Amino acid sequence: MAIILNIETATKNCSVSISKSGETIVYKELNDGNYSHAEVLHFFIVDILKNVKLSYNNIDAIAVSKGPGSYTGLRIGVSAAKGFCFALQKPLIAVDTLTSLSHAITIKEGVIIPMLDARRMEVYASVFNHKHEQIREIRAEIIDENSFSEFLDFQKVFFLGDGALKCKEIISHANAIFMDNFFPSSKEMGILAFEKYEKSDFEDVAYFEPFYLKDFMVVPEKKKNFIQN
Repeated sequence: MAIILNIETATKNCSVSISKSGETIVYKELNDGNYSHAEVLHFFIVDILKNVKLSYNNIDAIAVSKGPGSYTGLRIGVSAAKGFCFALQKPLIAVDTLTSLSHAITIKEGVIIPMLDARRMEVYASVFNHKHEQIREIRAEIIDENSFSEFLDFQKVFFLGDGALKCKEIISHANAIFMDNFFPSSKEMGILAFEKYEKSDFEDVAYFEPFYLKDFMVVPEKKKNFIQN
């Protein structure tokens, strides 16, 4: 049996869970439209551990959503996970954010395209078959009316994630199905983290960095013109 603490902060959804051998036994999350992760993350972890009467010493590994996603959100989640790993001397597991999101739904046929908002008309997206196997790599791409036509022309395509809202306004294909109110959540991380735990697929805690997909850019403020009397 492996008890894993799962941390998901890649988007506006701050989510933590405890899983036993891949099964999520308790979770807590907040998606209030703000990035309140720094304020609530550690309180959530304390709360769920109390809920299932476990201590930090009972944890066998820490899993964190590695991205892509919000630069700030990912930094907060990864920093917290690393801190727990160092303090508890436990292994670190990195779970791909879009793979985890794809597990939020189950389909019998077609493909699943989880996508995250990357500002303006850009999204981070990947493609999975009905078995949740990745069939196209993660890309940062600009959405237009022809996006994903290579999939839409032949089968049902299920879009989910906050990036899907952009597609809903532009893609009008008959095979496009938009799933509302789905965000990356620690609920889906348990089974993926456990699979890595069994294979000892761990990260180097000292050197691990989130998968940003794009370089973080700081836009400088415009200089103000001051009138001197």
